[in-house]
Formats: sequence, structure tokens, C-alpha cells
Amino acid sequence: MYLTAEKKKEFFGKYGKSAEDTGSIEAQIALFTYRIAHLTEHLKMNKKDYSTQRALLKLVGKRRRLLDYLKQRDIERYRSIIKDLKIRK
Repeated sequence: MYLTAEKKKEFFGKYGKSAEDTGSIEAQIALFTYRIAHLTEHLKMNKKDYSTQRALLKLVGKRRRLLDYLKQRDIERYRSIIKDLKIRK
């Protein structure tokens, strides 16, 4: 599997408050970004994989909703996560 437990802990440790902090918004956004990048590469090779395409669109929507929530709550945290992950709106 492309996303191991160690990789998840790395994301949660870097973007969350601790390695076990799976609920922080920044950690979830970082994890979704990694998954989106992986699925995008998969779809470049498998253009007719429509179930993966649907899953990718759902992930992008989830990440967008989390980013909108973070933007409403704390604009500085929003700007920092956008800058760290190099996400464009």
C-alpha cells in the first residue's frame, strides 16, 4: 500500500500537534493532499479508471471544505498550510 502507518504518523507529526493528533485540520489537509497527488499520478496512466476519478473528485471536495472551514476560523493557519503544501485555490 502506498500509505503506510509510518507515513501517516509523519504527516500527523509534521502538521498536527503530535504524531497521534489525527484530528487536526492541518494534518487532515496534508493527508488528503498526499492522497490526491497519488491518485492524480494513477489517473495519468489509467485514463479510463472512472471509479478512481470519482474518488479523486470526492477527496478534492473534502479538502476544499476543510480549507474553507480553516479560512473562516483562522486565516493565518490557512495561509501557512497553503504555503507549506503549495496548494493553489
